[in-house]
Amino acid sequence: MPGPSMSHYSICRSAIEQAKTYGERLKNLETGGSQRVIILTDDPGWHGAQLRDAFVARDIAPRFASLRECSFDMDGPGRCVRLPGFEDRLPAGVFVRGVPGGTLEQVVLRLDLLHALKLMGVPVYNDGRAIERTVDKAMTSFVLSHAGLATPPTWVVESKAAAARLARAEGAAGRELVFKPLFGSQGLGLKRIRSVADLPAAAQCDGVYYLQRYVASAADAWQDWRVFVINNRAVAAMKRHGASWITNVSQGATCVPVDLGADEDMGALAQKACRALQMDYAGVDLMRDCDGRLQVIEVNGIPAWKGLQSVTRENIARLLVNDFVDRYLGRPALHSVA
Repeated sequence: MPGPSMSHYSICRSAIEQAKTYGERLKNLETGGSQRVIILTDDPGWHGAQLRDAFVARDIAPRFASLRECSFDMDGPGRCVRLPGFEDRLPAGVFVRGVPGGTLEQVVLRLDLLHALKLMGVPVYNDGRAIERTVDKAMTSFVLSHAGLATPPTWVVESKAAAARLARAEGAAGRELVFKPLFGSQGLGLKRIRSVADLPAAAQCDGVYYLQRYVASAADAWQDWRVFVINNRAVAAMKRHGASWITNVSQGATCVPVDLGADEDMGALAQKACRALQMDYAGVDLMRDCDGRLQVIEVNGIPAWKGLQSVTRENIARLLVNDFVDRYLGRPALHSVA
């Protein structure tokens, strides 16, 4: 059996040298007095690596930490907020990639920390208020509806009896509902409600029933669209074909690129949704109903983009970091548009 070729060794050596150069550059940024930012996430993974590379490309040193590790310390005058790796000074900015779940008290504390950092003059991207508006599906739906944007009729009630009345009324009109956990994500916990018997028990949904009218697709397929918006500009989009009526990539959906220039209404509606919710960036989920009308289904304030990145030439992480740095860290730069 032939051994590895010389070209194989050359490729490996080149990769090692590049990694060494990158590590040295990052170390120099961390120790050389450059701006430092914190990326809040429990699991950096692929997204964290993409953001780290984009920050280093802008000569900014990123550090990962979980909100679980952050705390208030108000023993006398000082910064009051403690962040891992920032004992001597506050970060130049905070990029939020995740807010861990937990008890009500834990979640409130973690959001309080984001609010406090903003009050102390630290840019937070997206900030605590924006995350509150989108992690809570009831508030998201209210803001979209209040702004007059096209979104499915939605009801949020605290009793199964009220939910049952809604299910019967919608069923009598030949319509279905979708039950969603109020704080759910990635398509987990969704359930189509065709009759009262399909409603979960109150204990299974923490006593809150978020019920959205089911939108049947205009096409004979399970599909929707994800539009990625940064600073009120739709920068990329994809169509998701679901293996079932749940079209999340994490649930097995396949991704197809979408040309936003060929469907300006799609980008425009996603941008309006982000403006209404006051987001720095977001992933906006859209569907077309049986009459072909676009509707906003959900807005994600901490969106993943690995699936979208696989079908677009735009480097999403670079777009995010460039927007964050240019607008909030006072470091505008020329960027390639190729």
